[in-house]
Amino acid sequence: MLSAFLSAFRTPDLRKKLLFTVGIIAVYRLGATLPSPGVSYGNVQKCLDSLQGQNTGVLNLLDLFSGGALLQLSVFALGIMPYITASIILQLLTVVIPRLEQLRKEGQAGQAKITQYTRYLTLGLGILQSSAFVALARSGQLFQNRCDQFPIVPEGTGIPDWLTLSILVMTMTAGTGMVMWLGELITDRGVGNGMSVLIFTSIAARLPSEGWKIKTNEGWGKFALVLALVLVVITAVCFIEQAQRRIPVQYAKRMIGRRMYGGTSTYIPLKVNQAGVIPVIFASSLLYLPQLALQFFDQTDPGKTQAWIQNNIVQADAPLHIVIYFLLIIFFTYFYVSITFNPTEVADNMKKYGGFVPGIRPGKPTADYLDFILSRITLPGALYLGIVAVLPNFFFIWLNSQQFQNFPFGGTAVLIMVGVGLETVKQIESQLMQRNYEGFLR
Repeated sequence: MLSAFLSAFRTPDLRKKLLFTVGIIAVYRLGATLPSPGVSYGNVQKCLDSLQGQNTGVLNLLDLFSGGALLQLSVFALGIMPYITASIILQLLTVVIPRLEQLRKEGQAGQAKITQYTRYLTLGLGILQSSAFVALARSGQLFQNRCDQFPIVPEGTGIPDWLTLSILVMTMTAGTGMVMWLGELITDRGVGNGMSVLIFTSIAARLPSEGWKIKTNEGWGKFALVLALVLVVITAVCFIEQAQRRIPVQYAKRMIGRRMYGGTSTYIPLKVNQAGVIPVIFASSLLYLPQLALQFFDQTDPGKTQAWIQNNIVQADAPLHIVIYFLLIIFFTYFYVSITFNPTEVADNMKKYGGFVPGIRPGKPTADYLDFILSRITLPGALYLGIVAVLPNFFFIWLNSQQFQNFPFGGTAVLIMVGVGLETVKQIESQLMQRNYEGFLR
């Protein structure tokens, strides 16, 4: 491993890519801590200090993905989430809109057009989300009216309120566009997928502070036990993320002109976790809707229905919350796999180029076989996602505290960090292998 790192830095072009990626990450973290114009940074810090160890509501997951920038209303407060949301929306629309499906099949030119649509949709979502967050901050609901004595966006500064709010929305939207540009720069000139690297950076930035909270409040004993459990979880995630079912494919020999083509053997890799982290994000978003709805009711005198929703669905350590979360992840895993992997299309492409699965007839029998295999491996993948996702909820129960709502050592965070880390290491390893160096994973 150490020799692989040394080999990577000894290679001039690879060293340049690594240093470029580190530089972009530094710029991103600088923007995540830079306060937006019109925001009282001193009041933000006082409010965060007063809310130490309390649940800040619906924005926990987004704040984790932004590296803590959202609750500070910094320039990069929205982080990469508008782009991720836009990408997921367009990926889902590809199934129902024939024009997008046609663009996806056109190769690089069509993909460039879809990327352009994604950028426009990202900016539109950036305007909507920044307006919503600014309105929440102005009304005090960003922290559930617990910081009214520390106004985040002060009034009476001598500048018209509409101008202050407009500049704030424009700044955060421009920050979203710049984050998107930084991610594309990493993809083109750095190492790894730029968007994934940035969200990995945001989550990793929270690890030291959240880990130190556990040590401060629970002591060294539970802190050491948490670290041990984290290592076990990461090891299991690494193992399952790389697990796949390889379906052998044989291509028949064909004579074209005077040359013989085909006759090769390959395989179709079907991952156990074919859906990635998308089902967890979908399930988290749906579970946050009841909590978001509670924001519009009177918090000082909640009714029976509101109290029941708060105690059984919103609370992360409630048994009903855990069960619903787990079942939603299983449902969305099957749903997302069904719309992203089309066995009939794969079978038709194999038949077009003379490929077949040994022992299976081409065409519909191959599609049925692929669908059967996919349904068999999707169940353990869905159970795996559900178990990893609900781990933080059990940590809440074990620690007997609600102060770790942003717990970054389980669920979506660990899935993203491990997945991005593995893909980035594989990309560096492939570049080393091209230069006859021994890779990281050997």
